Amino acid sequence: MADLNTIQVEMDTTPVFTERKRLLFFGLPWTFTKYTLSASLLTIDRGFLNTVQDDCYMYKIQDVKLNKSLWERLFKLATIVCYTGDVTHPEIRLEHIKNADAIKAYLLKTSEEARIKRRTLNTMNIDAHNCDAHDDVIDDL
Repeated sequence: MADLNTIQVEMDTTPVFTERKRLLFFGLPWTFTKYTLSASLLTIDRGFLNTVQDDCYMYKIQDVKLNKSLWERLFKLATIVCYTGDVTHPEIRLEHIKNADAIKAYLLKTSEEARIKRRTLNTMNIDAHNCDAHDDVIDDL
């Protein structure tokens, strides 16, 4: 039996982007939230005295949206919303960050590559069980 301390997970966790949540006023990085992106993980570190680290695998990110309010545009900031298949956080917000355009492009590219590498498929629930067309075809036979 393998020792849990010696099990190696094949993930590239080398940080590609590291950003801090910034105050909306002047875009100063005086908050205690840090976002780290690697080829396989999106990690969010929060807190000062009590810290929380939250991870999301890249292959679970399904869609990415970029929001820029007027105040964010004035200070060259943006908020990225990641829609994920993660159970704990179906929506992850990277709030008030710089370099948001490059980070959004990286998230889209890397999440697609991770899904292809893991051979996963994300489908939408189209609510087909309420469709009566299938029942009509069966009744006609």
